[in-house]
Amino acid sequence: MTYCVAMNVEDGIVGLSDTLITSGREVTTLRKVNVYSPPRGTFFVMTSGLRSLRDKTLTYFEDRLAERASRDEPFERLYQAVNLLAEQVRAVAHEDKAALHESGMAFNIHALIGGQMERDAHQKLYLLYPEGNWVDTGRLTPYHVIGSVGYGKPLLDRTLRVEDSMRHAFKVACLSFDSTRISAADVDFPIDVVLYRRNSFRIIERRFQKQDLEQLSRWWGERIRHAIEETPRELLDRAYDEIETAPPAPISTVS
Repeated sequence: MTYCVAMNVEDGIVGLSDTLITSGREVTTLRKVNVYSPPRGTFFVMTSGLRSLRDKTLTYFEDRLAERASRDEPFERLYQAVNLLAEQVRAVAHEDKAALHESGMAFNIHALIGGQMERDAHQKLYLLYPEGNWVDTGRLTPYHVIGSVGYGKPLLDRTLRVEDSMRHAFKVACLSFDSTRISAADVDFPIDVVLYRRNSFRIIERRFQKQDLEQLSRWWGERIRHAIEETPRELLDRAYDEIETAPPAPISTVS
């Protein structure tokens, strides 16, 4: 499984992906994010799903990028790059989907594409589905997450707003990953982080190992326990007292 999250706040985009790859009993570490810098813009692609589908799709995509560059046909808007990637997803589906289904496997590839091209008024972040359709982010939901989404999403919903700074978004990304890592055995360090500041047309990449964020993980766990201990007691104690003082329920017997 995978955990990839990208957040589009007012001053830029923060993206994070784990690197753990499991194949049967084999466990390896591989990048799940690629950065592209075509003329007049830059963007990254994060993927989850079958590694073979990712590799084939991105190989086709990079061939198409090279063809456009040779014809001097740069993207003007980021959605055009997303559409080109979607075409490659559909091409791979046409070639491989039936065979995967015959072997009992789903055609599973999702992608996050974030960045900015020359005619984009601001940075953009898209989620691409296996069918080749895509969605943008919005002010109420300024993030996309793919892979093992269940453990980190509640934290994103509670703590991230589009008005937040990139620094705040980076903290949220790290903590949402940590929540996922604790509960999902197939998500782990190292993690790759991409940072894009609005109108900079430059993506910064960083990799973090477990020891880099170990102190943050311990601090976060302790703060959660303290928050529970400090939860206002009145209503909860009343409910707990009702449980303790309630008479035992009669035991029904079957003759």
